[in-house]
Formats: sequence, C-alpha cells, structure tokens
Amino acid sequence: VHVSFLEIYMEKVRDLLTDDGGQKVTIREDKQRGFYADNLTSVDVENDVEMNNQMDAGARRRRVGATAMNKDSSRSHAVFTVVIEQIQESKRIVAGKLNLVDLAGSEKLVKTGAKGDRMKEGVMINQSLSTLGNVITALTKKQGHVPYRDSKLTCLLKDSLGGNARTVMIANCGPAKSNVPETKSTLLFASRVKEVKNKPVINEDPKDAKLREYREQIERLKRQLAQSGAATSTAGAATAGAAAPAAGPSLEAVAGSRIASVLRERRGQLL
Repeated sequence: VHVSFLEIYMEKVRDLLTDDGGQKVTIREDKQRGFYADNLTSVDVENDVEMNNQMDAGARRRRVGATAMNKDSSRSHAVFTVVIEQIQESKRIVAGKLNLVDLAGSEKLVKTGAKGDRMKEGVMINQSLSTLGNVITALTKKQGHVPYRDSKLTCLLKDSLGGNARTVMIANCGPAKSNVPETKSTLLFASRVKEVKNKPVINEDPKDAKLREYREQIERLKRQLAQSGAATSTAGAATAGAAAPAAGPSLEAVAGSRIASVLRERRGQLL
C-alpha cells in the first residue's frame, strides 16, 4: 500500500508529501496508465495510522488564504491517492486505486472581496471548475469529444469521470439564506454528475496480463498440436503400405518450434 498527495494551484501541480515541493511534477499520458503525475512522491504505509499521518502532513502544506468569507480558504484543488497492489494465489497481480479529491469552492468575487493574488486565485479556481462542468456536460450528452485536456484537474480525474472507477461525490451546501444561489448551482451540478456512467473493471498489472494472454495462446497451440497429431495418425493408418513421402520436419517439431518462437518473442516484449 502506498500513498501520494498533490495540489493543483494556479494550474500548477505541487507535491504535498515533501517540504520543498519536491521535483517538478508534470502531468503525462500513457496508453496503459492514462494521465498521471510524473515525479510525484509515493510513500509506503503499513497501516491506517501511517496513512493518516501522511494525509495530515500534506494538508498542512496546502495553499490557504483569507477572504471575506473564510479566513482559511483553500486556494487549490487537492488529490490524495491510495494504491493497493495484491498478488493472488495464481500469481496474478491486481491493483486498486482510491482518489480522495477536495475541490476548492467556486467563488463570487463580490462576496469574497478578493483582490490581488486572492482574486487571481479565485479566477483560476472558477476556470478549472468551469472546465470540470464542461467535461460533465460532454459525458452526459455523450459527445464525441470530451475536453479532459483543458485543465490539469480534469486530466487527473479522467478515470473518475466516465472511466474505470466507481465515483461518489459529496456536494457541500451552506445553510444560510444568502447562499441560496450557490446552493442551487451546487445541487444542479451534483445532479449532472449523477448522470455520468462509469465502466469499472479489474485492474491487472500490464506485464502480468500479457503473460496470462501468452500462456493461454500457448495452451491453444498445444491443443491444436494434439488434434493435428491425432488426425495425422489416422491418415497414416489409412495409407499404410504406400510409398513413404520425402522426409521432413514432423508436425510436433513444427508446433514445438512455434511455441518456442512465441515464448522468445513474448519474453523479449516483457523485458
């Protein structure tokens, strides 16, 4: 079990598990992994106490700032990730990932009284939340293009939104009458998120999956060899006494060579 913690501040990704922010964290895309944060610190944990300690340490490093509505307002989105890998009895490796996402709240500059840096932060927060809304709209309307790449946040949440995941969203609403417009907007957003359909599947180590695929292919070749061998024996009995054909490689040798070739090829691909 290992954990990581990042924040997205002003469209820049920052590592929260190091005091100095660690190396430059870059969002990259891989065919098998999808979008991921490169150079992000990953810490092994033995139990829930160690995991909570890492979460608390990272939370203390988050960007906060005072506004007219909140003296400790979050100025960034944060993603705490827990990865669990398991080796089953069959030696198959499966993995699960839990993303705990804290979104900065949308802000009306008139209410927050934000100026200078606080105002710039508020604009960026609203912009990324707007992009998230565009992604939700595209998914619910089943549009051909979903604008995941338009923000760092939506890149990292791609699996959670219409991908390989089960997603739960908690919508926070203020009880004050003055917050009615924001509450209405939040509830409408939550109702749209509810319409997104995800497709969760069992995550398997790519190399482990390839090995399983190749073993199945070899077993198919062996069955074909056995069936062909039986057919050859029958044909040989029917033509007993006929002139022997020119010597050549046996079917067993050819099939065995194919299996060996497949093994060599597959091993080379996995290294």
